[in-house]
Amino acid sequence: MIIYLHGFRSGPQSWKSRSLKARMDALGLGERFWCEQLPVSARDAIALADAAIARADTPPTVVGSSLGGYYATWLAEKHGIPAVLVNPAVIAPLSLSAYLGTQTHMYTGEPFDFTDEHIAQLRAIETPTITRPERYWLMVETGDEVLDYRHAVARYAGARQTVLDGGDHSFTQWDKYLDPILQFAGLLK
Repeated sequence: MIIYLHGFRSGPQSWKSRSLKARMDALGLGERFWCEQLPVSARDAIALADAAIARADTPPTVVGSSLGGYYATWLAEKHGIPAVLVNPAVIAPLSLSAYLGTQTHMYTGEPFDFTDEHIAQLRAIETPTITRPERYWLMVETGDEVLDYRHAVARYAGARQTVLDGGDHSFTQWDKYLDPILQFAGLLK
């Protein structure tokens, strides 16, 4: 099973989520894909993902993009499951502090308030080091205009790393990695 965790202000409508789901559908694996709109609250987002992990019939792989990568790291450590991290927000409490106030969901247009309490919840799940690097696959593009990819390269030292020149925060080469992600998750030979 793949549990896909989207980024801040994003949602299941993101092109990464939709393209991974479409590829899994094409392979007859669509029922093994989970992605829901994550709440703004880190506590609630983690609870939602925890519930999906608990319902999985086999240990899932979490795939997290940006803030979703921050969540995926916490969940991988907590549950001992594999994680694919795509341009992850490794210092989310710091990087997201710039977004305090009213924000808008990218796909729904719905406004929401991002508060100091949300930052505190992110700090509560900070994972400064990973215990088993072999459980992780880091995917970053050096042209990420939102996050410094070097923070992720350092945080996930010893993990499998795909560092691609250029690109941007959306991870422009995503579609080339769909089958390798499914192989990493044990869903494709």
